[in-house]
Amino acid sequence: MAELLNLLPQVTIDGLLLGFVYAVVAIGYTMVYGVLEFINFAHSEIFMVGAFIGAEIFLVLGNAGLLTGMPHLLILLVAVMGAMLLAGGLGVGIERVAYRPLRGAPRLVPLIAAIGVSFVLQDAARAVATLIHGNFIMGVPSLFPGQNIALPGGLTISVKAVLIVISSLIMMAGLTFFVQRSRAGKAMRAVAQDRATAGLMGINVNQIITMTFFIGAAMGGAAGTLFAVQYTSVDPYIGFVLGMKSFTAAVFGGIGKLPGAMLGGILLGLFESYGAAFLSATTGGMFGAEYKDVFAFALLILILIFKPAGLLGQATGEKV
Repeated sequence: MAELLNLLPQVTIDGLLLGFVYAVVAIGYTMVYGVLEFINFAHSEIFMVGAFIGAEIFLVLGNAGLLTGMPHLLILLVAVMGAMLLAGGLGVGIERVAYRPLRGAPRLVPLIAAIGVSFVLQDAARAVATLIHGNFIMGVPSLFPGQNIALPGGLTISVKAVLIVISSLIMMAGLTFFVQRSRAGKAMRAVAQDRATAGLMGINVNQIITMTFFIGAAMGGAAGTLFAVQYTSVDPYIGFVLGMKSFTAAVFGGIGKLPGAMLGGILLGLFESYGAAFLSATTGGMFGAEYKDVFAFALLILILIFKPAGLLGQATGEKV
């Protein structure tokens, strides 16, 4: 027991780091659902494409000899902003080509289209990466190598982990301010509440939906780049499991609610980290850390059974 307690602070730090990545990806799911009321399962592959874009920016800067000549913080900012812009543009293109023509169709139809887009993006990323680099698994140059911050109690945390958490907090706070305070954010909330009435009041519904897809995809691209920085390797299949867990986080917190996506992501990261660290010890070695993924999906089942609206969500009646 004493050994487990000694591990608790470091495990909590690792869980928070993972949770912030889940939270940023979950925001993309919850924004699209809040406006269109359908799950964009291609969002996990937008995250993956964002990771490839960020990795490619790092490699280009490295080949140009700029990784040693530029401050790493500036390099990270360039990569994140580049991934946000390109991933946001990809999200807008997907909405215009695959989702807008199906907007009046039964809900199952755009869901199937989203799954199809997901497979297309996976194969496209694999083909492009193989064509350029000869391998679809890309290594990412390490930023801030060996740089750690000492914490009380003999704990350490890497500089890049701190920057990932700070970047996630800034993006989530900025997005919350935008949605709650800006004119465009108010229009977005109006469309989410009643699309037809918002259109009658002079709001350009198509423009708001396009903006929603751009912002959600941009957040996914940023999260992908932060993932690449932390784990220094990307491939076309990293989005699937992480995307499913981020969707679970969105449902856990209350899908359609930005604070719910943030809370759900952080809590899920903590639960998973605790499970990976303590499962073997608490079960006498019967279950190891490889069962940590079970936590996310077991949690999803429990949520859907006992609180389908999520922690911060509210049950609503069907509009008639």
